[in-house]
Amino acid sequence: MKHTFLNIPIALILCLVLALSCKTTTEEQLDSFKTPFEVSKGLETATYTEVTEHYLKLAQNYPEINVQTIGETDSGLPLHLVTYNPEGNFNFKKLQKDKSVILINNGIHPGESDGIDASMLLFRDLAIGKITAPKNVVIAAIAVYNVGGMLNRNSTSRANQNGPKSYGFRGNAKNYDLNRDFIKADTKNASTFAQIYHLVKPDIFVDNHVSNGADYQYTLTHLFTQHNKLGGPLGAYLHQELMPDLEAGLKSKNLDITPYVNVFNRPPESGFSQFLDSPRYSTGYTTLFNTFGLMVETHMLKPYKQRVRGTYELLQQLLVLADKDHERIKKLRSKAITANQQMDYYPLNWQVDTTKTTTLAFKGFKADTLISEVTGQPRLAYNREKPFTKNVAYQNYFMPADSVKVPYAYLIKKAWTAVTDRLVSNQIDFFEAQNDTTLQVEMYRITNYNTRDMAYEGHYLHYGTMVTPEVKQLHITKGDIVVPTAQEGIRYVMETLEPQAPDSFFNWNFFDTVLQQKEGFSPYVFEDTALQLLKENDSLRQHFFKKKEEDPDFAANWYAQLDWLFKKSEYYEDAHMQYPIYRIPKGSGAESILGN
Repeated sequence: MKHTFLNIPIALILCLVLALSCKTTTEEQLDSFKTPFEVSKGLETATYTEVTEHYLKLAQNYPEINVQTIGETDSGLPLHLVTYNPEGNFNFKKLQKDKSVILINNGIHPGESDGIDASMLLFRDLAIGKITAPKNVVIAAIAVYNVGGMLNRNSTSRANQNGPKSYGFRGNAKNYDLNRDFIKADTKNASTFAQIYHLVKPDIFVDNHVSNGADYQYTLTHLFTQHNKLGGPLGAYLHQELMPDLEAGLKSKNLDITPYVNVFNRPPESGFSQFLDSPRYSTGYTTLFNTFGLMVETHMLKPYKQRVRGTYELLQQLLVLADKDHERIKKLRSKAITANQQMDYYPLNWQVDTTKTTTLAFKGFKADTLISEVTGQPRLAYNREKPFTKNVAYQNYFMPADSVKVPYAYLIKKAWTAVTDRLVSNQIDFFEAQNDTTLQVEMYRITNYNTRDMAYEGHYLHYGTMVTPEVKQLHITKGDIVVPTAQEGIRYVMETLEPQAPDSFFNWNFFDTVLQQKEGFSPYVFEDTALQLLKENDSLRQHFFKKKEEDPDFAANWYAQLDWLFKKSEYYEDAHMQYPIYRIPKGSGAESILGN
């Protein structure tokens, strides 16, 4: 009997054998490294122990995977940084020169576990060769950032979420929301994140989340760094190329994605604005170092399996884009770093530019207003039986409300160690004054501020801060800290040390002691002093009586009058309402005076 395979060329037979062998090998590898997500058919997320064991097992079997234990968290456990590089080199200083680096952050809110499972799948599939490895990209991931929250596992704290069966809690071991902690750094998690971030120095940063402010057809939404705030050619590339290319790549895989739907309890088709990621948030923080930032926000009402697979596809597509444009991304970031150091004015307090909008072909569901059977009042309800595509106005252009002149440097008295500790964590360059000296500086007097009336992440945050600049001779003591602005971290310096900036150290209560007056007066004693002041100072007397004429409340309040005079006198302390960080103007010659 003639065997038909004898007529097939030997080369073709070998190819078929190799293909079958590879397929068998890949299937065996998949079986060996199946994740809890896969085993449960997309219903469950891995535990902290299962995540750690998964990556350690991969690293033991594949030299392309490396796992580093770094730092501390408030839970008492460290963070794990997982890196994939097909060349097996994990020296980030070298990698940053040759390749683009992507850093993924998972589990900042452990109830939003999609990224945890998607990253486990992605690293596994890269290691076993199931998907094509990028040649010019290294991918690193914080396996679980909020370790304490992940260990606080439950099935009820995500009231609206459609799976998984159980998950972690939003607050960390000290009940901080870590996605508000990147500037103030109250937690050990945030300090360790800074250590990891400045080790990796990523070109692209991804933070994986789940959210819902409305119902709509999309599984995936994206929240990119606001392009105007990122600025210049870097912002233009993000807005005009990286974002639309990612959208198009996902669309080619039948995955629709839209900008993060920034609404709460109202229909999105009425229009919405881009979420402004200030530096307290992860992508706002990474923007300060000219990194492209992206929050992935899956829709919590969609099935868990669908959300994880969507996150996986997005991460894979981002790898493709970063691989294609790795040289350009590097050049754009390098130019941005140089350009920022040459700024004369720094923009602050960004707001929506209402003169520009983008039109989205938005895929939503019909929204109805019904009478609630619970409250008896009108309520919002979405009808998933009535999907639609409508043009929706999307406000994604922003402009700065004000700006501030960039000084040569900031001077920080050495007593304020909480500030200098955070500068060190973020690799901000500074030097110490070598001698006691006197220098003319610019200073701010805090003239107005508002304070939240409810606790917010361990603080009573200030906002709407207003200052009046003054010039004074300042006594500088050996060891006081000088922070030049001409450095790679200039944006971090400006955003934290200018008190008007929304996430400044002032607004986060680092300097609240200067807001309290320490010395005062006894009215029965100061009456005689006040009278003497008015007799001896004609200008003061004229201002005093003019204020009484123009302000009836002031005229009727004897204590307010004495207090006004006290604060105009030499007895009033300089420290009250004086912002204790000083600006050294450019061209002052301070560098040689201070001994750098």
